Amino acid sequence: MFDLMPFRGDRRERRSGMPMERIFDDFLTDTMDMFRSSFKTDVIDKDDRFIIEAELPGMDRDDINIELEDDILTITAEHSAEEEREDKNYIRRERRTGMFQRSFRLDNVKEDEIKAEFENGILNVDLPKEEPTRSERRTIDIE
Repeated sequence: MFDLMPFRGDRRERRSGMPMERIFDDFLTDTMDMFRSSFKTDVIDKDDRFIIEAELPGMDRDDINIELEDDILTITAEHSAEEEREDKNYIRRERRTGMFQRSFRLDNVKEDEIKAEFENGILNVDLPKEEPTRSERRTIDIE
């Protein structure tokens, strides 16, 4: 199972454990995500880290905010651009604004070592993995 997954709120925690219900719920949620104001991300699982690659064309480094609260990593990008051009007797004014956000639930990640860099419209977030703690299996005697 993956240690990093897109965050969809507490609804996942409350739903039934029935496999078909989970598949159906995941399909509907993923389909709805396509229509929300979002940006494309790739999550790459390397041996010792996860890499999140987020496409944010037209954004500046100052437009991007990355926050970690509890075990939720949230990437927010807000952009506002305005162009004003005077030509003959009129003024043409164009505006482009938008806010985009994605959240990911982190598990088994070294939170103090998370790094991010932004270059050519691509945000890379480096998430070093912690060694997962595995519980040992044991048999309980019935008295």
